[in-house]
Amino acid sequence: MQKIIISCGSGIATSTMAAVAVKSILESLNKDMNIIKCSVQEIQSHIDGAVLIVSTAQVPFETNVPVVSGVPFLTGVGKDKTIEEIKNILQNL
Repeated sequence: MQKIIISCGSGIATSTMAAVAVKSILESLNKDMNIIKCSVQEIQSHIDGAVLIVSTAQVPFETNVPVVSGVPFLTGVGKDKTIEEIKNILQNL
């Protein structure tokens, strides 16, 4: 099953908020994917098979997996644009 990595500084607080939003997006697209929550430092250990990374912290390395900022899910600023960006990535899978 394809997976989405949701990360933040600690892998606990803000990644949980972003994960709730991403789950809602998946439901709206009728897609079933695994959601992995982790810290930014743990991303690379989960990256195999990932189709998207949503992070509320800076991802400090290059990857072929699309990376979307999850900060709008925390602040509300640009949230609709971020949702559309995620939908566009996932619809093409």
